[in-house]
Amino acid sequence: MKINELTAIFNQIAPLHLAESWDNVGLLVGQSTAKVSKALICIDLTESVLDEAISRNSDMILAYHPPIFSPLKTITDGDTKARIVLRAIENKIAIYSPHTAIDAAEGGVNDWLCEAFGKGSRKPIDSANTSESKQYKIITFVPQDDQDKLRIALSKAGAGQIGNYEQCSFTTQGIGTFQGNQASNPTLGDVGRLEHAPEARLEMVLPAQRLTQVIDALRQTHPYEEPAFDVIPLASPPVASTVGMGRILTLDKPLSFNACVSRLKKHLGVKILNIAKTTANECSLIRKIGLCAGAGGSLLEQAGDIDLFITGEMRHHDVLAAVDGGISVLLAGHTQTERPFLPRLRDMLIEQGARTISWQISEADAPPSVYG
Repeated sequence: MKINELTAIFNQIAPLHLAESWDNVGLLVGQSTAKVSKALICIDLTESVLDEAISRNSDMILAYHPPIFSPLKTITDGDTKARIVLRAIENKIAIYSPHTAIDAAEGGVNDWLCEAFGKGSRKPIDSANTSESKQYKIITFVPQDDQDKLRIALSKAGAGQIGNYEQCSFTTQGIGTFQGNQASNPTLGDVGRLEHAPEARLEMVLPAQRLTQVIDALRQTHPYEEPAFDVIPLASPPVASTVGMGRILTLDKPLSFNACVSRLKKHLGVKILNIAKTTANECSLIRKIGLCAGAGGSLLEQAGDIDLFITGEMRHHDVLAAVDGGISVLLAGHTQTERPFLPRLRDMLIEQGARTISWQISEADAPPSVYG
């Protein structure tokens, strides 16, 4: 399969517009037309995981956590993150990250966590349809002969993806006018003369986290010295309440606190949990559980009236506040709440059509710390 065919499947499973605005998700490294026959799935793309991918002749790495998160000012071998990107490019290995998009998606990491405790109703702690707009429309005006080249460049930067379709755009024809001063260097016409140029108005949508990259691509590709463009925030479309960050699970059959502990250990394949329980939970049943993979402490206050909160890690004072408020807490370790989901993610990819690819779960991928 080509990478652009795969990214369409990824976006179907974990739509990029569901990701948090601070996140960096989607295709981070790679050419959209490159072919993929082998792919490695991991949580953290470390150098040892990259070594494994190279030894397995992988064409792509699906890394849950984005290896490019903070901006990279240089791509050299002097920094670990930059070195990973450099070596991936050298070995023609693409990198894709779903991160908070797969957290929020229906059937994603947090829905999978709920499965440990039996049947019940689920809803997001922070519903996606209550958050701010996470999509923009970019509008620019380009000479008609250059519109295809610009559309392709903006698409590669992250614009124009709607569901299973790429390079989605709308164009209208018109006449643009401009008059350059003596310091200008116009692509068309002469300095000091009013020009009338046949232009296309090109419109494309894009996720918020790709805005900077798309604007950079526009400025680098547009033939004009000073390209004009508009960026318009779009209101979030109605989204089913089944998507969003975290989950609140209301069990059909309440469980004892000890049963919740046992079920979570079995589901995650861990032997030890960090447990903070209230006196009330020692003798009462657990009916309402708040869950969030990774570091979900920021969602505790929004979770409201729950009996138990489960996540990977939380700040010490947040745990104290939870217990003081009558909510017990189970902490399993950040990536320990995410890594066991990877086989499910592999199965989802195959079910959605990526059957011709050999999907392998990384053996070198491991949490940076464990309970001793």
